[in-house]
Amino acid sequence: MGKLVKGYRFGVEVWGLVLFIGIMLPNFVWFAVPAPNDILRGESVTEIADIIGSVFQAVMIAALCLLKRTDCPKLRFSPFIVGVIACCIAYWLGWVLYYNGIADAVVVLMLTVPPCGAFLLFTLDRKNYIAAVPVCGFTVCHLIYALANFIF
Repeated sequence: MGKLVKGYRFGVEVWGLVLFIGIMLPNFVWFAVPAPNDILRGESVTEIADIIGSVFQAVMIAALCLLKRTDCPKLRFSPFIVGVIACCIAYWLGWVLYYNGIADAVVVLMLTVPPCGAFLLFTLDRKNYIAAVPVCGFTVCHLIYALANFIF
């Protein structure tokens, strides 16, 4: 375990927090203001995957926002960060479409895959490989939820 955590320190990863808030902001709006054709408010058929996904999500956010690599340079534009930005734009576009009453498979996938991709690319850029594990777990559970509830 010592080698696993060597090179990490606890501290606020400001850009991880900014990314988390940027991804969560449309969710806060959705909690307060229902969208037309709001299929996301239906009862889930993937209760166990949802619970497991919530645990992965909590660990993921803690690792993204509170663990920092000691050997990682300050945030700069890199291919990973460009990918994070592209994923965020695709995700926010998905919410725009959703609030315009479009709730098809493509939009559901836009609300599912890009935020997970943004988190994964951010962890890779920041070399936060500990956070990559819960990001991948959350991604799998999030995909199960989307596919089982809205696509298949």
